[in-house]
Amino acid sequence: MNRAAEDYIKTIYILKKKVSCVHSVDVARELGFSKASVSRAVTNLRESKIINVRHDGEIVFTSKGKKVAEAIYEKHLVLSKFLKMVANIDEKTAREDACRMEHCVSDSTYDGIKKYVENNFHICSGSET
Repeated sequence: MNRAAEDYIKTIYILKKKVSCVHSVDVARELGFSKASVSRAVTNLRESKIINVRHDGEIVFTSKGKKVAEAIYEKHLVLSKFLKMVANIDEKTAREDACRMEHCVSDSTYDGIKKYVENNFHICSGSET
């Protein structure tokens, strides 16, 4: 999956945690993208069986999509926590850097970072933003 798709998935997931009912316009507003760009991304995510769009325009995750979104979001949280707690990076920079890192870090490196964070900071990765 490419970086753009992961960013859209993560954004939809985060918005759903905040407001539960998410539409393309919400995603466009959050990312600062045009409605046309978001429409293309939504079409691609639908074709990949990550999301469905209800008759009223609400975006909902498929069961496959929810698992993908949770994994992407967890990676973002773990990397953010690592940067804040280990590298002493401020929250805003840690989130921005984690967003870039989550797309290129290898699975083995991520697994090591995740294990370190869980063992040393006792976080439940799904409970933070």
